[in-house]
Amino acid sequence: MRSYLDFEKPVAELEAKADELLASAEKNDSAAMREEARKLGQRASNSLKDIYSQLTPWQKTLVARHPLRPHFKDYIGALIEDFTPLAGDRAFAEDLAIVGGFGRFRGRAVCIIGQEKGHDTESRLRHNFGMAMPEGYRKAIRLMEMADRFGLPVISFVDTAGAFPGIDAEERGQAEAIARSTEACLGLGVPNIALVIGEGGSGGAVAIASCNSVLMLEHSIYTVASPEASASILWRDSGRAQDAATNMKITAQDLLRFGIIDTIVPEPVGGAHRDAEAAIHAAGKAMEQALAALRGLSGDEIRRKRAEKFLNIGRKI
Repeated sequence: MRSYLDFEKPVAELEAKADELLASAEKNDSAAMREEARKLGQRASNSLKDIYSQLTPWQKTLVARHPLRPHFKDYIGALIEDFTPLAGDRAFAEDLAIVGGFGRFRGRAVCIIGQEKGHDTESRLRHNFGMAMPEGYRKAIRLMEMADRFGLPVISFVDTAGAFPGIDAEERGQAEAIARSTEACLGLGVPNIALVIGEGGSGGAVAIASCNSVLMLEHSIYTVASPEASASILWRDSGRAQDAATNMKITAQDLLRFGIIDTIVPEPVGGAHRDAEAAIHAAGKAMEQALAALRGLSGDEIRRKRAEKFLNIGRKI
């Protein structure tokens, strides 16, 4: 079932008419009606292509949050073989907002860490909408340290509005956990790459995305705070989220120019939710290339390259 965003209404109307006409054509066995349905479908396709060629930052935000957009588990199922999840931070509890474990990517053993939002009400509540508690980041640290010990590359999938901001998370040291996780990323002697598949929000994203190479899907966003939160801070009006999104430079295209990310992964016309298989295939290809570029480097070289990347952010303007 298709789900349309507000700015996709012209496409929705054309596709609905084309589907209706095609159904009538099948019922009446009418070649003329089939041809008319085909023309309407082509008009819808052209309209979709035109809309997505000029998305505003706010529209990209809506695409990044699309409920049918492929999530972490979709990428794992398609790209990772023999995935074995590991649970718990060995200190407090298991946090399902961050899922992690080990598996094989393109025949190579790797450590996988990612934020899972869930795909329906039940799973979204179970995964806390991808907003991790401190124990989630401490689990990520445990997995990264294990990967470092056994010489396994680390792949992170980023998709969160931010770390969970509740009182209980703060009481258990949310800021410290995020900082320690960021430190663990930066200190790894094995290659690590991150892929922003939806939202990359605040320190909750940076905690697992401080990597040698940061990839980003074409219509994802990566930001210091959500547009709504930023608007509330800047203008005390969350209704100005569109203004915040425009001024904050949160799109993949802007972030590549600033040197914050390294690669933009193209999405199918209409966004990753229109053709999840194609989007995941493109992501897998980009991930393979990013890891290949780091193969054969010593631990010191990997750390040096990672440090240089972050020290150079903002100099490619």
